[in-house]
Amino acid sequence: MIGMTSYDLQACAGIPAATKQLNDTTQIFTYTGSRPQPGFGGSTIIPIGDIVTTLLQFTGGAGTTCTAVVRLDHDRVSDVHYTGNTDEVIGEDGICSIITRGCARQPEGTMKKSAGGFFGPVSAFKPPKTPNQSTSATYSSQAGGVVLNPDPKSTDSAIIPRKE
Repeated sequence: MIGMTSYDLQACAGIPAATKQLNDTTQIFTYTGSRPQPGFGGSTIIPIGDIVTTLLQFTGGAGTTCTAVVRLDHDRVSDVHYTGNTDEVIGEDGICSIITRGCARQPEGTMKKSAGGFFGPVSAFKPPKTPNQSTSATYSSQAGGVVLNPDPKSTDSAIIPRKE
């Protein structure tokens, strides 16, 4: 979805649940999705449901919710982050496919093309490589004049003026 315009993003992923304008060129779209935890009928002889639920919990694949936080810089998707209990039994952030599925099934013209391959640049095992954010998309004019205090033993504030 990197490079996609906000119009194409909304055409394939839908209207965001929330938006936030960070500065003149940067905004955040938030999408949420969930799916019910699979239910399994009980058995008096073999507790299949209990076994499957335990396996899902043990492997980290019992996710049910995802929030996709999409950063747009100059009206184009520049970054996507996922939060929530998003993992499937195989792969990270698999639950988030309920948000991005429409964009993957019918790619929009403004999406960044990704090369193929068995585990390609995008798979359930690793995220795609993305370029660094532009400074206008990551820093406000207020943040440009300050830095994180590098001295953990300092009595000064955690945020201090930038030294030229």
